[in-house]
Amino acid sequence: MTLPRLVCASANPHKVAEIAAILDGVVDLVPRPDGVPDVVEDAGTLDGNARLKATAICAATGAPAVSDDTGLFVDALDGEPGVETAYYAGHDATYAQNRAKLLGALYGSANRQARFRTVVMVVWPDGSELAVDGLCEGSIATEERGERGFGYDPLFIPAEGADGLPNERTFSQMTEDEK
Repeated sequence: MTLPRLVCASANPHKVAEIAAILDGVVDLVPRPDGVPDVVEDAGTLDGNARLKATAICAATGAPAVSDDTGLFVDALDGEPGVETAYYAGHDATYAQNRAKLLGALYGSANRQARFRTVVMVVWPDGSELAVDGLCEGSIATEERGERGFGYDPLFIPAEGADGLPNERTFSQMTEDEK
């Protein structure tokens, strides 16, 4: 059986690895070709940003493309960082700087409820598209915990563990399979 081939729009190697693991055996995921520039994510929504990226990579390669956009929405911060999750502490900020800003913004807050929302978009050369939306409910830890993962993983505690039971570990404390 020949798997359908998709070009991955992301240049983030951590995201590419996660997408490849999720789609393993479902599609043949190929990396974004060198020389294809980054897409400006200025749509203002996760859906819009995912569409911008997949459409641009599809147009640049002539092949179906898959993209995602993910936001961390924190209740006590009125949904921030939201669509600006990757740039919360600035466009040149590191993961550590983003996490530090989030911890500072939540300092002393009892309400640490949060969720990751991800939109995955596939765009084909004929202009057709497929969008899938997912949520992971959880909370923000009071300090970084764990060594795995990237981004906000050392702070985000998903509400349920891989076994469906209540969870107390951050994504960084989980194995890739559990995450």
